[in-house]
Amino acid sequence: MELTRRGAIALGAGVAATLALPIRAMASVDEAIAEFTGGAEIGEGGLELITPEIAENGNTVPIEVSAPGATAITVLATGNPTPKVVTFNFGPLAGAQRASTRIRLAGTQDVMAVAKMSDGSFVSTSNNVKVTIGGCGG
Repeated sequence: MELTRRGAIALGAGVAATLALPIRAMASVDEAIAEFTGGAEIGEGGLELITPEIAENGNTVPIEVSAPGATAITVLATGNPTPKVVTFNFGPLAGAQRASTRIRLAGTQDVMAVAKMSDGSFVSTSNNVKVTIGGCGG
Protein backbone atom coordinates (compact mmCIF):
# COMPACT_ATOMS: atom_id res chain seq x y z
CA MET A 1 0.00 0.00 0.00
CA GLU A 2 1.30 3.37 -0.99
CA LEU A 3 0.53 6.51 0.98
CA THR A 4 -0.42 9.34 -1.36
CA ARG A 5 -0.34 13.03 -0.60
CA ARG A 6 -4.14 13.10 -0.42
CA GLY A 7 -4.13 10.10 1.96
CA ALA A 8 -1.51 11.72 4.20
CA ILE A 9 -3.58 14.91 4.44
CA ALA A 10 -6.73 12.93 5.31
CA LEU A 11 -4.82 10.91 7.92
CA GLY A 12 -3.35 14.06 9.46
CA ALA A 13 -6.78 15.73 9.59
CA GLY A 14 -8.22 12.66 11.30
CA VAL A 15 -5.48 12.64 13.93
CA ALA A 16 -5.87 16.37 14.54
CA ALA A 17 -9.65 16.02 14.94
CA THR A 18 -9.19 13.15 17.38
CA LEU A 19 -6.73 15.12 19.50
CA ALA A 20 -8.99 18.18 19.52
CA LEU A 21 -11.93 16.26 21.02
CA PRO A 22 -12.24 16.38 24.80
CA ILE A 23 -11.27 12.99 26.13
CA ARG A 24 -13.12 11.82 29.20
CA ALA A 25 -11.61 8.63 30.48
CA MET A 26 -13.10 6.75 33.38
CA ALA A 27 -15.21 8.76 35.78
CA SER A 28 -13.68 8.71 39.22
CA VAL A 29 -15.47 7.78 42.42
CA ASP A 30 -14.93 11.29 43.79
CA GLU A 31 -16.56 12.83 40.70
CA ALA A 32 -19.56 10.50 40.98
CA ILE A 33 -20.00 11.35 44.67
CA ALA A 34 -19.64 15.08 44.00
CA GLU A 35 -22.25 14.84 41.23
CA PHE A 36 -24.71 13.11 43.59
CA THR A 37 -24.08 15.32 46.63
CA GLY A 38 -23.39 18.60 44.89
CA GLY A 39 -20.18 18.83 46.94
CA ALA A 40 -21.97 18.68 50.32
CA GLU A 41 -20.32 17.17 53.37
CA ILE A 42 -21.04 13.47 53.96
CA GLY A 43 -21.69 11.98 57.39
CA GLU A 44 -22.06 8.43 58.62
CA GLY A 45 -24.88 6.41 60.15
CA GLY A 46 -28.48 5.82 59.18
CA LEU A 47 -27.57 3.86 56.04
CA GLU A 48 -27.24 0.09 55.84
CA LEU A 49 -25.46 -1.70 52.98
CA ILE A 50 -25.65 -5.49 52.87
CA THR A 51 -23.16 -7.26 50.61
CA PRO A 52 -21.58 -10.70 50.64
CA GLU A 53 -18.11 -10.89 52.15
CA ILE A 54 -17.01 -13.19 49.33
CA ALA A 55 -18.65 -13.27 45.90
CA GLU A 56 -17.92 -16.43 43.95
CA ASN A 57 -18.83 -14.73 40.69
CA GLY A 58 -18.33 -11.02 40.01
CA ASN A 59 -21.06 -11.07 37.34
CA THR A 60 -23.93 -11.24 39.83
CA VAL A 61 -23.22 -9.86 43.28
CA PRO A 62 -26.37 -9.37 45.39
CA ILE A 63 -26.60 -6.11 47.37
CA GLU A 64 -29.23 -4.44 49.52
CA VAL A 65 -29.38 -0.83 50.73
CA SER A 66 -31.66 0.66 53.35
CA ALA A 67 -31.89 4.18 54.75
CA PRO A 68 -35.09 5.14 56.58
CA GLY A 69 -35.95 8.72 55.67
CA ALA A 70 -33.83 8.82 52.49
CA THR A 71 -35.01 10.44 49.27
CA ALA A 72 -32.29 8.83 47.12
CA ILE A 73 -29.52 6.25 47.46
CA THR A 74 -26.68 5.81 44.98
CA VAL A 75 -24.41 2.76 44.84
CA LEU A 76 -20.82 2.90 43.61
CA ALA A 77 -18.32 0.13 42.86
CA THR A 78 -14.95 1.81 43.46
CA GLY A 79 -12.91 -0.61 41.33
CA ASN A 80 -15.15 -0.76 38.26
CA PRO A 81 -14.28 1.16 35.07
CA THR A 82 -17.52 3.11 35.58
CA PRO A 83 -17.97 3.40 39.35
CA LYS A 84 -21.59 4.62 39.44
CA VAL A 85 -23.77 1.51 39.45
CA VAL A 86 -27.31 2.63 40.28
CA THR A 87 -29.33 5.39 41.95
CA PHE A 88 -32.61 4.58 43.68
CA ASN A 89 -35.06 7.50 44.11
CA PHE A 90 -37.84 7.32 46.69
CA GLY A 91 -40.96 9.46 46.48
CA PRO A 92 -43.18 10.62 49.35
CA LEU A 93 -45.48 7.58 48.91
CA ALA A 94 -42.66 5.01 49.12
CA GLY A 95 -43.47 2.37 51.72
CA ALA A 96 -39.80 1.93 52.65
CA GLN A 97 -36.50 3.38 51.57
CA ARG A 98 -34.98 0.00 50.80
CA ALA A 99 -33.82 -1.61 47.55
CA SER A 100 -32.00 -4.73 46.45
CA THR A 101 -30.41 -5.73 43.18
CA ARG A 102 -27.50 -7.64 41.70
CA ILE A 103 -24.46 -5.77 40.42
CA ARG A 104 -21.35 -6.63 38.44
CA LEU A 105 -17.93 -6.18 40.02
CA ALA A 106 -14.63 -6.16 38.13
CA GLY A 107 -12.76 -7.73 41.04
CA THR A 108 -12.21 -7.43 44.77
CA GLN A 109 -13.16 -3.88 45.74
CA ASP A 110 -15.23 -1.63 47.97
CA VAL A 111 -18.92 -1.16 47.29
CA MET A 112 -20.09 2.22 48.56
CA ALA A 113 -23.56 3.64 49.14
CA VAL A 114 -24.41 7.31 49.62
CA ALA A 115 -27.89 8.38 50.73
CA LYS A 116 -29.57 11.78 50.51
CA MET A 117 -31.75 12.14 53.57
CA SER A 118 -35.04 14.05 53.66
CA ASP A 119 -33.41 16.94 55.57
CA GLY A 120 -30.88 17.43 52.74
CA SER A 121 -27.94 15.83 54.51
CA PHE A 122 -25.87 12.97 53.08
CA VAL A 123 -24.60 9.79 54.72
CA SER A 124 -22.41 7.01 53.36
CA THR A 125 -21.12 3.56 54.15
CA SER A 126 -19.03 0.96 52.33
CA ASN A 127 -18.21 -2.74 52.42
CA ASN A 128 -15.34 -4.68 50.88
CA VAL A 129 -16.36 -7.55 48.62
CA LYS A 130 -13.81 -10.21 47.69
CA VAL A 131 -14.50 -11.51 44.17
CA THR A 132 -13.06 -14.89 43.24
CA ILE A 133 -14.07 -14.82 39.53
CA GLY A 134 -14.00 -11.48 37.71
CA GLY A 135 -17.12 -9.91 36.23
CA CYS A 136 -16.27 -6.74 34.29
CA GLY A 137 -13.63 -7.82 31.81
CA GLY A 138 -11.93 -10.06 34.36
